[in-house]
Amino acid sequence: MELAPAGRSGSTSHLALSSAPAPTPTRGPLWALTGGWLATRTLIVLLVVGLLRISNTDVTTDVSVIYHGWYEVLRTGTFPLDDVTWQYPPGAALVILLPGMLPWSYLVSFYVVCGICDAAAMALLMRAGTRKGRSFLGAWTWVVGVPLLGPTVYCRYDIIVTALAIGGLLAVVRRPSIGGLLLGLGGLLKIWPLLALIGTPRGRRTRRAWTSAAASAAALGFLLTAGMNGAFEFLKFQSERGIEIESLGALPLHFARLAGSWNGLVTMNYGSVEMLGPWVPVISKVMVALTATGFGWLLLWRLRAGRWQASTTYDAALCALLIFTVTSRVISPQYLVWLIGLAAVCLTVRGSSQRPVAVLILLATVFTTLEFPMLFGQVHKSQFWGVVVLSARNLLLLAATLVSCRRLWRSTRRPDATPTVVLPPADPPSHYPVRPGIAYEQALLDDLGTAAGRATQAS
Repeated sequence: MELAPAGRSGSTSHLALSSAPAPTPTRGPLWALTGGWLATRTLIVLLVVGLLRISNTDVTTDVSVIYHGWYEVLRTGTFPLDDVTWQYPPGAALVILLPGMLPWSYLVSFYVVCGICDAAAMALLMRAGTRKGRSFLGAWTWVVGVPLLGPTVYCRYDIIVTALAIGGLLAVVRRPSIGGLLLGLGGLLKIWPLLALIGTPRGRRTRRAWTSAAASAAALGFLLTAGMNGAFEFLKFQSERGIEIESLGALPLHFARLAGSWNGLVTMNYGSVEMLGPWVPVISKVMVALTATGFGWLLLWRLRAGRWQASTTYDAALCALLIFTVTSRVISPQYLVWLIGLAAVCLTVRGSSQRPVAVLILLATVFTTLEFPMLFGQVHKSQFWGVVVLSARNLLLLAATLVSCRRLWRSTRRPDATPTVVLPPADPPSHYPVRPGIAYEQALLDDLGTAAGRATQAS
């Protein structure tokens, strides 16, 4: 493994510059970021409480009905064993129980928890931007990207998991044990934060990060399994899922249904609206195969990567998450906050290879809000504009995945060896018994000697 060079070593000017203290960042960007965050989050709050509306669809029912119902069951010391909508690892129980410990109603308390985690993620990204060689572009991505999801972002617990993943990913390079701990805890809330470990630099830091993640996930999992009944029942439900109507695999069925050539069923199944019927088992197997292929490519990338740059760990995490999301049988709207969070972490480093990918993710987020909640009825019925918007969103995510893989591979490729240039043989030098200058002087002396001899003979 090679580390990308930071500059020409051995130069006096470079040493002088590197020994100088880093300039203190100005407060202007920090104030602008804080103001932008407050303005956009005020907009989100107005949307979630209903003072502003972008759709007639009520997105708060997941919290007020489903999450609150789970809370009532979890507080009795058992997981929702008979509820097939419970599709989460056991650590999710801690998130569901947390709002019940606050003094307000469950719905308001959930909003407060989401706001606190959102602010914590923002603070971490701003702090990362103040370091030498870093950028505030990541914090701006978080400011702009999160509200693009509309009210949905504060009505699902994914923003809480994303904040934990942001903290773990930002810490894993400098403090691998702490980063691994946070990502391990995040993995027990939702599996995907563990993907952020794929790009840790080889050697001691990888061993420490992966060991810490495994230890924290195992310890918390053991405690939840010992203290509550049915901690891993969700795995049984996951194996019986169909194709969720917003996933990439659902697009062929939407087009077939739009053309009147698919007579399957679209219904609520295992906590989401899914397609059941002809071709669904085949598409499910194809999506699982694509997931396995994607992670096989990630393993090959890690084995072949020749150099790690400052952004490589972050870039690889985003690439892995895109593969996981695009090949999944479910792409719920709130999944986009995962991608926004990791894209923001990537853009805290100026040399990140994932800048075009972040733009594609933000565009996909806009189409996600158009698809849900604004046009969800048309998506549900496979009507024209609903299918068009959903196709645009999913194709943008697919493009982001392919671009991310390509740019990650190229950014970590070993630099080509400097070619050896073979010069043609030089012309053979002219043969002189002595050097030309000495030969000329010797000829002059010989001429003078000959003239002197003739003069003597004449006299």
